[in-house]
Amino acid sequence: MKIEQSELKNLTGVITLTIEPADYQEEVNKQLKEVRHKAQMPGFRPGMVPAGLVKKMYGKGILADVLNKKVGESLQKHIEDNKLQILGDPLPNEESPKIDLDSEDTFTFTFDIAVAPEFDAKLNGKNKLTEYEIEVTDEMVNNQVNSYAARFGEYEQADEVAEGDIVKGLAKQADGEIVKENAILNPGYMKQKTQQKKFIGAKKGETVTFNPAKAFESEVEVSSLLGITKEQAQDLKSDFTFEIQEITRHKDAKIDSELFTKVYGENAPKDEDEFRAKVKAEIEANMAEDSKYKFGLDAKEAIMKKMEKLEFPVDFLKRWVLATNEKMTQEELDKDFDKMLEELKWHLAKDQLMKEYNVNVEKEDVETYAKEVARMQFMQYGLMHVDDQYLTNYANEMLKQDNQLRGIVERVAENKIYEALKGVAKIEKKKISHADFGKLF
Repeated sequence: MKIEQSELKNLTGVITLTIEPADYQEEVNKQLKEVRHKAQMPGFRPGMVPAGLVKKMYGKGILADVLNKKVGESLQKHIEDNKLQILGDPLPNEESPKIDLDSEDTFTFTFDIAVAPEFDAKLNGKNKLTEYEIEVTDEMVNNQVNSYAARFGEYEQADEVAEGDIVKGLAKQADGEIVKENAILNPGYMKQKTQQKKFIGAKKGETVTFNPAKAFESEVEVSSLLGITKEQAQDLKSDFTFEIQEITRHKDAKIDSELFTKVYGENAPKDEDEFRAKVKAEIEANMAEDSKYKFGLDAKEAIMKKMEKLEFPVDFLKRWVLATNEKMTQEELDKDFDKMLEELKWHLAKDQLMKEYNVNVEKEDVETYAKEVARMQFMQYGLMHVDDQYLTNYANEMLKQDNQLRGIVERVAENKIYEALKGVAKIEKKKISHADFGKLF
């Protein structure tokens, strides 16, 4: 087999493979014999079908398979031997003549290739990055403690409406036919204070006259309150009476051992000081993750700045994207190509840095990060302290999904790269308030 590569120009080149009978005939004959031994045709005993008939029926397909395998293996070996950093995949040259399996025995395959430009994504002491230490204040601790007290509080019935209460009753249109039993509203959510004040201080059994259109922000809220369509709510202007039948008030939990156990389970703190200390440690851990996230954003920005002036073989890349994404249109490609190119730059930079800093992603790293992702997802729903075994099971289910697995592996690799950069870039440690940290985004 003969393999030739043209000189690279503008990061593109051509690889030509010439395959002669000596390169493939032995494998083709071997497979034809195997097919003949298994072939069953009317009029012939099993395994006794004439070789010429087997070749006529199956020869072209077997030859095509053998050639495809030879071409793929040879291309891959050539790329590896010559240490080519290929972009995408080799594409069949559009100007090459078609292969004729019937009349030829020597075949020439021509492929267009594109390679990555030379670049250096590594940072050094001239690159300055900031590692933020977000200060955790007593106010932040108090807010979290109060949040726990509210979350584990209880609802009780009241006789007089106070701010924050939920009111249930009978709503009737003053000059119309709309009637809604068991209507529920929260005066605290009313946009107009004059409407809100009509309810505050009202007692159970009393009737309040108010205007829903003035009280609430949108027709969606009005339609939900009165059980009417959004279109009806849009045109609604009239007053309503509201007979108060039930007042429900939320009462925060006491900050005591019962709350500590509800929040932390068996390992609950023994007293309030220990509880607040544990809450503070939790906030500090979360702030450290936020700081780590910001450091990653800044590090990536510094790396990508070193990649921004690189020139790429755009025509080849667009052709490759269309060839490998049959459903993508030229219009969609043109719209998204700049973003794709940025992702390609980051992919190349990341590969280089992983080799430079000996970054390896181990199974344990992936499992640990998946558990952290699971923990953060539960926290979004107010579940702060999920059992470790449950987190593990949830994480394992995530890792069974290919997209989730790939994403987590990428995040782990990136985090390891960012951590390695702390040993090579110039790092400034800076204390910052939570409010000022938020402004950085």
